[in-house]
Amino acid sequence: MKKFFYIAIAFMALFSCSNTIEEATITPDVFPDGVMKESIVLNGISRDYLLYVPKAYNGRDPLPIVFNFHGENDNADDFLWQTSDMRTIANVTDNEFFIVYPQARICDGKVTWNSSSQAGTKCNDDLSFINALIDSIASKVEINTDKIFAGGYSEGGTFALSLGMSNNRFAAVGSVAGTMSAFDTTTQATPVIFIHGTADSTFPYFGDVNTESIQSQLDFWIKTNNADSTPLTSSETSPYGVTIDRYQYLNGNKVSVEHHKVNDGLHMWNIEQIVYPAGNPDDETGLLLWKFFECHSL
Repeated sequence: MKKFFYIAIAFMALFSCSNTIEEATITPDVFPDGVMKESIVLNGISRDYLLYVPKAYNGRDPLPIVFNFHGENDNADDFLWQTSDMRTIANVTDNEFFIVYPQARICDGKVTWNSSSQAGTKCNDDLSFINALIDSIASKVEINTDKIFAGGYSEGGTFALSLGMSNNRFAAVGSVAGTMSAFDTTTQATPVIFIHGTADSTFPYFGDVNTESIQSQLDFWIKTNNADSTPLTSSETSPYGVTIDRYQYLNGNKVSVEHHKVNDGLHMWNIEQIVYPAGNPDDETGLLLWKFFECHSL
């Protein structure tokens, strides 16, 4: 049994995930409510991340883990507060899960993620970083390796989708206001959820000269997952007047594709489109992601 994670701040945990991984750095910087600031060294480069441990975690039972990736030119610290609804959900009794907020580094002049569909000459090996991070976290807390999930906002959503195409360790992936920048060839069936606003000007819902439409991306995953092309549909209007149409493409190879179309929604994490305060408790973006994630397992 691994030692309870909070005890870990009292010592340096040595581990070896591969020949290129150096020792983990566990700092005493503890954010409020169980969020801990950590780093690993990969190929000589220190990579930072935040790890949220649910309040009721007993140090014994393996829990699911959700990776949540921030957007371009953002950082993990701010994104943690912007998506505070996720931490509330992670504490639901008998349904707890860990949350990881990795930090991107400079890639071709911007702070963003280097995905399999986003080649760059001055970028980091983020795909290897996430693999190493999974192994590192598994050496500290008990994780359910059949329930590892990836989600993200904007470019973070793009990266989460790329993990669904290239990494078979993830049971499901999700994107909020993000898109695939290229349709890489993959035969890997992966449950996918898209949450996207029709008024998104950064990644236009209906596409532009640089971005494929959301429907074309859904079609890619429907075909890859061998799911029904005709969706199960429903619609709901929130107390704030935001109407969200839900499309479920079912009966795939033990997987599904789901889309939440936020009518008149902007390029935001918060589907209720409330800009301030960040992490508004009325936002249900994180809940939509988790409801989808929890239904899937490797």
